[in-house]
Amino acid sequence: MRNPENEIIIQAAREFAQREIAPHVMDWDENQSFPVALFHQLGEMGFMGILVPEELGGAGLSYFDYVNIVDEISQVDPSIGLSIAAHNSLCTNHILCFGNQEQKEKWVPSLATGKVIGAWGLTEHNTGSDAGGMGTTAVRDGDEWVINGAKNFITHAISGDLAVVMTRTGEVGASRNSTVFVLEKGMPGFTSGKKENKLGMRASETAELIMNNVRVPDSHRLGEVGEGFKQALSILDGGRISIAALSLGISKGAYQAALKYSKERKQFGKSICEFQAINFKLAEMATKIKASELLIDEACRLKENDERMTMEGAMAKYYASEACVEISTDAVQIFGGYGYTKDFPVEKFYRDSKLCTIGEGTTEIQKLIIGREIIKD
Repeated sequence: MRNPENEIIIQAAREFAQREIAPHVMDWDENQSFPVALFHQLGEMGFMGILVPEELGGAGLSYFDYVNIVDEISQVDPSIGLSIAAHNSLCTNHILCFGNQEQKEKWVPSLATGKVIGAWGLTEHNTGSDAGGMGTTAVRDGDEWVINGAKNFITHAISGDLAVVMTRTGEVGASRNSTVFVLEKGMPGFTSGKKENKLGMRASETAELIMNNVRVPDSHRLGEVGEGFKQALSILDGGRISIAALSLGISKGAYQAALKYSKERKQFGKSICEFQAINFKLAEMATKIKASELLIDEACRLKENDERMTMEGAMAKYYASEACVEISTDAVQIFGGYGYTKDFPVEKFYRDSKLCTIGEGTTEIQKLIIGREIIKD
């Protein structure tokens, strides 16, 4: 769903990606460098506060614009698309959705302008989807809370300036046992740990967050005590659209590279795209991209209208993420031996794609969500 204003934003994202990102993609990937300065530039473009209202320093754009920006950036470097998504839809959006006015005014403007980079902490070593059993605890002590524990696989854990962190404030497995806090780097006991050496998305920093007797004022609590898990589920509903958009960008990037190569590569006197085996692969790729777009558009429409979209978001994430793995795999196959080298972009799309079926809820979790939704009365 695009209009002339959308097209202007898309073009701006496309030009920025080609100018500021494309020349550095493989260097960042090889060195696992998280380009902090780039995210300050993205903030100047309005891409770090895409969904934030203008009165809080953001761009005040729609979810459709958000998806288009993540899509365009990810066609050039999915790592950067992933970090934009994590900052916007997880950290910043959580404060925007569940913070009070004072909290929004304190933290959102600096996040929206890219002066501050945000992280979001839910996953732990032993509790991925089983968030009710998390080990990170918050114990009240007067007007403060004392937080202990660790989060892993956290985007921007090292370079981030603040983090929205889920803690357990009740018994393991009990209902309403989770509460959310905003932690700022520099708080005593709040540090980062091991940086992960990853298969793909290597320019998007992933590491541990460690909390050792971190004392947090009650004014840093987002929402009511005990409603943290409910908040997280709401944020993840929108976050699944983010990963679907990221997946779509990977699919398009891999497909466009494969299509171009198949037209240029000659065998037996004609372009390989004319051979049915290759032509059918391209047809399947194009169809999967279109199907992904339609599922994402439907989820966006519901999100934009503040309608429930748990199932539609899960469907978009499930389909688009699996499709991007299939498309990037076929792209490597079309390139043949060249696709297995780092001289062409499909090798990186192939490595980056797999994260999309894991992050913000695995494919299996998406099926579980969809299955529960379709049998509701």
